[in-house]
Amino acid sequence: MRMTIERTKPPGTMAPLDDIVEFLADYRLGNTTLEEALQKRITPLGGDNSLGSVDYLWPSDVLLAELAGTGLGAVVEDHDGIKLAWASKKGDVPGKGAATIPLDSDSVLIRYPWDLFTVNEFIVQAIVGENPAAGDVAPGVVVEGRLALGEGSKLLPGVYIEGDVVIGKNCKIGPNCYIRGNTVIGDNCRIGQGVEIKNSILMDEVSAGHLSYIGDSIVGPETNLGAGTITANLRHDNKNQKSQVGNDLVDTGRRKLGAIFGRGVHTGIHTSIYPGRKLWSGVATAPGEIVGKDIRPGNWNLGGLDRRGVEEPFPRSR
Repeated sequence: MRMTIERTKPPGTMAPLDDIVEFLADYRLGNTTLEEALQKRITPLGGDNSLGSVDYLWPSDVLLAELAGTGLGAVVEDHDGIKLAWASKKGDVPGKGAATIPLDSDSVLIRYPWDLFTVNEFIVQAIVGENPAAGDVAPGVVVEGRLALGEGSKLLPGVYIEGDVVIGKNCKIGPNCYIRGNTVIGDNCRIGQGVEIKNSILMDEVSAGHLSYIGDSIVGPETNLGAGTITANLRHDNKNQKSQVGNDLVDTGRRKLGAIFGRGVHTGIHTSIYPGRKLWSGVATAPGEIVGKDIRPGNWNLGGLDRRGVEEPFPRSR
């Protein structure tokens, strides 16, 4: 059985990650794309129908099984009647007379960057269950959980891994790093001395060389975090994190949420970032800066700092 993925635009916004790939189906989490991960879930299902879905839906196991098991055509719709998933003999959207299946609460609509965390948990668990550690693990490394380590990657002494963690190819981790699940680190990353990472998504070619904390954050490719960069992820009042989307503050539904970095962000040493803040691709922070608001190209005097002396924007390697 196969699922046809319809590439479309999510109902929200994926900024500042929207220039990394054009469509959600092509986002890489670990060593797989969202489309590839979904296809793996479809393969074991029986039934005569073919399935289809918009790319911003991550269906629950129950919903997938119900779609695969329907004898006739069926559709899953949201509250506005928009078709999110379907089952038919040919995999196209069925016409009139198809059964309607309600969208359940365990399915995820990926509308904003922080929705990727929920999907990432499913993907990490699947990857570590089928991919053993293929890289080099030095004496003194402690793994209390499950680890998938890509070819050519090295874990140096003092690395402590807790929970389910996926590390890509040709990475250098450590010494003395603390990495907690469900964390995904992409290919060609450098995580150095005294760095702690918790429940985060690091894409390819990320560098966090010294003494940083990355918690509940998404770090876009080619980003460099200067020494002592700290992402706060918890409000003092323990309420849900909110994030600026357009003119609105959107409730993320997450009690813990760090920062969202686009592609090629560079932070100066000792940068401190408030929870739920976003840094657009190519922007930079000054040494010692406290990031209290989203940073986009052009708002260089935010917080009373003049960033025009910092390269604008940092050059991309590709």
